[in-house]
Formats: sequence, C-alpha cells, structure tokens
Amino acid sequence: MEPVTESRTPERRRRRFLSSTAVVLSALVAGALTAAPAPAAGAVAWPGGAAVSTADGSNVFGSDLSGLYQEGGVMWGVQNSGKLWRLVPNGSGGWKPDTANGWGSGKSLRFTGGTGTPDDEGVTLTGAGSAGGVYVSSERNADSSSTSRLSVLRYDVSGSGGTLTATREWNLTADLPSTGSNLGLEGITWVPDGYLTGAGFKDASTGAAYDPGRYPAHTGGVFFVGVEGSAKVYGYVLLESGGFTKVATVSSGMAGVMELSWEPQAHRMWVVCDDNCSGQLRTFQVDGSGAFALTAVYNRPAGMPNLNNEGFTLAGADECVGGSKPVYWADDGNTGKHALRKGSITC
Repeated sequence: MEPVTESRTPERRRRRFLSSTAVVLSALVAGALTAAPAPAAGAVAWPGGAAVSTADGSNVFGSDLSGLYQEGGVMWGVQNSGKLWRLVPNGSGGWKPDTANGWGSGKSLRFTGGTGTPDDEGVTLTGAGSAGGVYVSSERNADSSSTSRLSVLRYDVSGSGGTLTATREWNLTADLPSTGSNLGLEGITWVPDGYLTGAGFKDASTGAAYDPGRYPAHTGGVFFVGVEGSAKVYGYVLLESGGFTKVATVSSGMAGVMELSWEPQAHRMWVVCDDNCSGQLRTFQVDGSGAFALTAVYNRPAGMPNLNNEGFTLAGADECVGGSKPVYWADDGNTGKHALRKGSITC
C-alpha cells in the first residue's frame, strides 16, 4: 500500500462554500446568525498507531466516496453520485469492489418508485446485518440539487441488478432544522435497544426512560443521523410503517458532522469531522442523565494528512490482534487517486 500525501479538493470546497454562503445570507436576513462552535479544548492523540496507508487500488472510486460501514469481511461504501459499493478484501490488507452479482462498478441507487438520484452520504446496518437491508442517509435528490431532502433510505441488496430502488424512505426534512441543500445528512449509524435501555437512555419525546415497547416494528434500535449544517446528531426511531419519532438531539461541539459510527465493542458512538475540523473525532456515550455525552476528543493519527475524510468505520472485535484493530477512512477528494485509508486503534 502506498504512503499518503496531502492535497486539496477545490470542487468539493467550492460546492460547500456556495451552499454555506447561502445559509449565512439567509440567517443574516432573518437576524439569526450565530457563531460556529469554537475549537474544542482537551483533544488528545489518536488512541492507536500513528501510521496510515492507502487501502484501495489507484483511482478505483474517483471522488465523492463519503460513507463506510464494515460488516465482517464486507465493506459497504456510498458515493454522493447515488452509488452503493460492496467491497471485499484485496489480499493486501485493503479493499476492492466485489465482482459478484453486479457489484463490480457499484450499484446505482434510486428513491422509492425508481426515480431520482439520492445524494448519498452515510451508510449503516441494523442488528440483522445486510440481510435486513442496507440503510443510507441522503441530503437531497441530485436531480433537484438546490432543495434539501433529508432522508433515510433502505435498500434490498440481495439481487443481481445494477440499480437498486429504495424499499422505504423516511423523509425527515420537515422535522429537522432548515439547512443548505449540501449541508444535510452526512452520517448515519444504528444503536441497539439493548445498549440504550441498559445505559438508561432517556427518550426526548416523552422525557422518560426509553421504552422500545412504545414503538412497534422499529428494527430493534435507534438510528442516529448527523447534520453537517447544524453540527448536531439526531436520534430517530424509524417505524416499518414509515413513521418516525425523534428521541434525541446531541450537540457535537464541532463545526460540522460528517460521519457517525457505533462501536459495539466499546459501547461508544464516534462523531467525525473532516478537514474543516482538522480531522477531529469525538466519542459519546449515555451518561447518568440519560443523554449522549462527550467522553473523548481525538486528533487524527499523526500519519494522516488533513484530508476531506467524510467516511469512517472500525473493524469488529474479532480483528483485534496484539491489542489493536483496523480502522478506515473515506476521502471524498480521492487524494493521490486513493479514496480509502487504513489506520489502527487500540481494542
């Protein structure tokens, strides 16, 4: 695997700047402009190895690879252009596209009904694994890119076709604060009910202890989505019927949220920022009040340049060797023609 080098992604920055500018101007008109969060104090060194290496072939994905989720020997990735990837080990400690069942070039995603092009930013699974559907967070329909459409989409990935149509959409737009169309749902992760009830998680919609029994057919957990524009994380119970209830709002303390990842081994939720926050990562757990609270602030590994990393996932406990396990980042900018990078973290 090749060493990484630092570069910039002018097109992505230009799009983000234009979207951010629109939000600022709107806020000024409304008289509601607020300052961005100050840089966090107390950040500590990355809790793992300093070394970082590339974990994909040259220019396999191009730009805009945004969300990651490792499911054992499979890595799922989403691309802003409305594409889902199923990756398998490449024999060198990294990943390559699966060539089986039409996955060789990724699969195009559509909204329910087979229309539109979701601007995919995050991907996750429930306790049922990919057999229970792959869940994707999308911030807009790329065919109507000036309008926010903050949605969670579920896909059946069992077939061999090259295009996947969502089997369910939970459109959260009206339930979330207004944001620029390119500053929406950047990350998604699923946290099981077992952890939440055991930790005394409080349901913000009732003010009482979270009771899964209130919510029929809801995948056995809560989906947390990260919004770049508000820099907050929101927890939702998504009902199989299509309904939803917001049960948590968590301030990240960063300038934006680009990725979320639940780590079952350590019972913590990772909240990740990109080069706008110098690649900072934070962890959250349920505290004594029943809310998700900050537990640690980490700098990026010393060997990681300040890249536009929008995806992050951790290997499972079964990959712990000598007290450490792999972690992976997705670089939206495809710096040096590589979108995937690999590091390590203590188990």
